[in-house]
Amino acid sequence: MIRLEQVDKIYGNGPTAVHALKKVNLEIEDGKFTAIVGRSGSGKSTLMNMIGGLDAPTNGKVYADQLVLNELNNDQLAEYRNQTTGFIFQSFYLEPTFTVLENVAMPLTIAGMDKKTREEKAVDVLKKLGLEDKINKKANELSGGQKQRVSIARAIVHNPKIVLADEPTGNLDSQSGAEVMKLLKEICAMGKSVVLVTHNLEDAANADRIIVIKDGITYTDEETVKQYQPLMKKRGSYEVS
Repeated sequence: MIRLEQVDKIYGNGPTAVHALKKVNLEIEDGKFTAIVGRSGSGKSTLMNMIGGLDAPTNGKVYADQLVLNELNNDQLAEYRNQTTGFIFQSFYLEPTFTVLENVAMPLTIAGMDKKTREEKAVDVLKKLGLEDKINKKANELSGGQKQRVSIARAIVHNPKIVLADEPTGNLDSQSGAEVMKLLKEICAMGKSVVLVTHNLEDAANADRIIVIKDGITYTDEETVKQYQPLMKKRGSYEVS
């Protein structure tokens, strides 16, 4: 479903230019839980933005759902993001004065779905995530863990094929973080392709496959990934150093 071919991403020009991605060649399998690990500034969020159609490569091609993303116009990219992908962010990005129901239904509102149908779909997914008692609460009345579960509900309410999670446990305590990772695994078990971007090795250990990114270069070879395995087997939260 997802493939990158010779992808470069360069921000700026001349001697101050930043090479965020360097000749990335990568395939991500359908229906798998894939973790992209790397420390801050390694290029992992840029890589996720490429897959999500939020950013375009300077060179190379990005394929997803049989589309070449960097050949789409703005309207086509908006349709891809709204129909094919679901985004989960570290900072939640919920509308604080909207109710939980209104926040979750937002992708369906953008898609032009009628109110009755979108509310039914939103309520259904909220019940599946154990949030039925929060439906009429304002987002700013929720705990961090509850906000992230709402953002997950919003990410999957339109039944996307790809779910992209950028440091989804970064603002959560360990228990809430573990609950979020459990939900991501359950989403993957539903047949979705889940891509997790993280510097937390304990989170990455939940994935079917791990991709390491260093200074804009991706590594999928067993030897490089193997360096991270001992840390993943230990208890507690470990970060890429």
